[in-house]
Amino acid sequence: MGDKPPAFAGSRDWIGTVEAALCVDHFFGVPCKIVHSPRGSGLAGQVGALYAHFQGGGGPVMLGGDADSSSKGLLGVCSVPAGPHLLVLDPHYYQGARGLGREGMQAAGWVRWQGLASFDPASFYNLCLPQFRRDAGDSAGEN
Repeated sequence: MGDKPPAFAGSRDWIGTVEAALCVDHFFGVPCKIVHSPRGSGLAGQVGALYAHFQGGGGPVMLGGDADSSSKGLLGVCSVPAGPHLLVLDPHYYQGARGLGREGMQAAGWVRWQGLASFDPASFYNLCLPQFRRDAGDSAGEN
């Protein structure tokens, strides 16, 4: 893509959410919207955007931070009396379709509902929301 020095290719250097968004756009033609939360405590202000994204047919959201450097995939959002929770997928799972199954993945913590209070309040977070385009022949929204 040309945004990194040549030595980056083949290295074990990490990329962040912004670079992942560039890759999704470049290689798959899917533009992404980046939403920045300067502190984990500010993630509550992004719940509405996440609801709108998922209700509008948006796919998984990439989430990354600085102090909280564990990348996450967001698959959903819900509000319960204890506050909003995010359905978090650990993208490091590697056993494939014949692996643990849904219950096993949940029991092992690969997929879990995570309350906003459990995110690092001092870490910034970037959310990458893929912006899928509807086909011209898609009847959604037609009367």
